[in-house]
Amino acid sequence: MTTARWRPDGTVAHGRYAASKVPVITAWFWIIKVLTTAMGEATSDYLAHRYDPYVVVPLGGLALLLTLAVQLSVRRYLTWVYWFTVVGVAVVGAGVADALRVEFKVPYSVSSAFFAVTLAVIFALWFWSERTLSIHSIRTRRRELFYWATVLATFALGTATGDLTARTLGLGFLSSGVLFAVVIAVPAIGNWKLRMNPIFAFWFAYVITRPLGASFADWMDMPRRIGGLGLGEGPVAVALTVPIVVGVAYLWLSRRDVEERASGPARTGSAARGGRHRLAAAPVRAQTAPAAADQFRPYGQQPDRGDW
Repeated sequence: MTTARWRPDGTVAHGRYAASKVPVITAWFWIIKVLTTAMGEATSDYLAHRYDPYVVVPLGGLALLLTLAVQLSVRRYLTWVYWFTVVGVAVVGAGVADALRVEFKVPYSVSSAFFAVTLAVIFALWFWSERTLSIHSIRTRRRELFYWATVLATFALGTATGDLTARTLGLGFLSSGVLFAVVIAVPAIGNWKLRMNPIFAFWFAYVITRPLGASFADWMDMPRRIGGLGLGEGPVAVALTVPIVVGVAYLWLSRRDVEERASGPARTGSAARGGRHRLAAAPVRAQTAPAAADQFRPYGQQPDRGDW
């Protein structure tokens, strides 16, 4: 749960946002997330193989900083801004992980361990500072910074892990993709049937989406002589961009991914369906934010009590 002081105009004092800065988690979220990981991998490979990595990676980092600045500047979740930032993280995260191996000869096992430790440190600092890792508590600038640091670390870790299984362990791209498709079912079933901690289940699945998407992207774009289909990085990147744009446009128009505050009492029934969270307007006094604001539902309907 988070606490905040609400102003008469509906905004929140003390650097807190009146609305969540992340989307409501639906099936659309996971579909687009996997597509962005695959597209980011193909785009990163395309740029790395045709341009100097010492130029591409810094320019990509600069572009990512600009997109993050836009994301941080808005006061609520905006579909296009959020997913454009995710795409930037996907491309840059893959580029960083690949640059360590190609340019600095760092083994995938070492880079995977490094990014895993980095992610663990971010999680530890986030929990120590905020006492929750729920993405539905992203209502302050500090929590949003922790969130995007985590996202970047998961993309880099996922890229390195996918290459580790496909190349170092010799599973190949398609087999690696199938492996991660099986692994990602663990948190899905655990959260759905086994009462797995929903926060743990979400971040578990979130990390696996990266090697899942990247492995299938590599399978499609890599040459046949190394186990790919030989479609090429450029065509695969473009082909994956199309459904991402369509999916984001659908969410933007339908607002199924937007948490909304209603003007009257909290609504139930049909108003609560369609992938939206509707929150009652808070009175103008210090109070605990509405319970729905901190609910965490990555797969099922279990609420997040911030107890992990």
